[in-house]
Amino acid sequence: MHLNLSPDKRYYSIGELAKAFNVNASLLRFWDKEFEILKPRKNAKGNRMFTPEDVKNLQLIFHLVKERGFTLEGAKIHLKEGQKKTLDKFEIINKLEGIKTQLLNIKSEL
Repeated sequence: MHLNLSPDKRYYSIGELAKAFNVNASLLRFWDKEFEILKPRKNAKGNRMFTPEDVKNLQLIFHLVKERGFTLEGAKIHLKEGQKKTLDKFEIINKLEGIKTQLLNIKSEL
């Protein structure tokens, strides 16, 4: 899943991420409570501010739950047992999808 987010930001609001993932903000708040790997900071108003690391973890959770059909408990177990291996595979897939998009853009320009 390739998100359309500015790569140079230090923090993303829950609204930005809900739009990028095409989900309700309430789902992201729920995942924040359920998954220990998510550690967004809260600003003075109490709004969650997600770091780029949180975004990577959200992508991984989204991939496991929404794309691969894991239950929440299954995703939690999978993350605890093989987080490094899963993250490596996910990053490879993500990079390949980015390359595919670039190649398709080049093809359309030919």
